[in-house]
Amino acid sequence: MPRPGPRAAFRDWRFRRPFWGGLLLTLGGAEILLTEKASLKVVLHIGMQGLAGYLLPTLMVLCGLLTLFNPAQRLFYSLTGILLSLGTWVTSNMGGFFLGLLLGATGSCLVFGWLPDQESRRARRQRRRQARGRARAAGT
Repeated sequence: MPRPGPRAAFRDWRFRRPFWGGLLLTLGGAEILLTEKASLKVVLHIGMQGLAGYLLPTLMVLCGLLTLFNPAQRLFYSLTGILLSLGTWVTSNMGGFFLGLLLGATGSCLVFGWLPDQESRRARRQRRRQARGRARAAGT
């Protein structure tokens, strides 16, 4: 039996976790962190919220990475991720100029909605077609 290549191994790894949700949550946090490094003419919030401006997106990146590498705890990470994403609206340049907030919120929702061991859409569709065909054959 031939061993699968790295592409097939990555595909198998990706299908066993909420990959796109974790990736979007990580990218949202990274984008917000990058906007914190913008020039002072662009930055909107400076002062006491400075620490929170770095802490919240860092935790978003951490939640996204933990989602990818520990999908068993995905519900906790998704709920924490959405709260952190919404918190960046106040603390981090309106959530990284709204783009990071949107990426983080979308990723958190995808992580929350992901179900492990769910049959693929194509397989469900094919199973329904076969059931309809059998029902028609039995009815005729």
